[in-house]
Amino acid sequence: MATPNYSYEKRQRELAKKRKAEEKRQRKLSGKPDDAAASDDAPPEGTADADSPAPTEPQN
Repeated sequence: MATPNYSYEKRQRELAKKRKAEEKRQRKLSGKPDDAAASDDAPPEGTADADSPAPTEPQN
């Protein structure tokens, strides 16, 4: 039985990580070119609050 080539397997894992990171970087660049400085946690201004009415007391 042949011995495993650990350095080849490690190199393949490293290349897969690099490919994944590059794909993620490309998605980020193509997804939001003008909103790069905006935070992802905060919703854009005027979307949810302005369109929905204020909650009221439930009527029994």
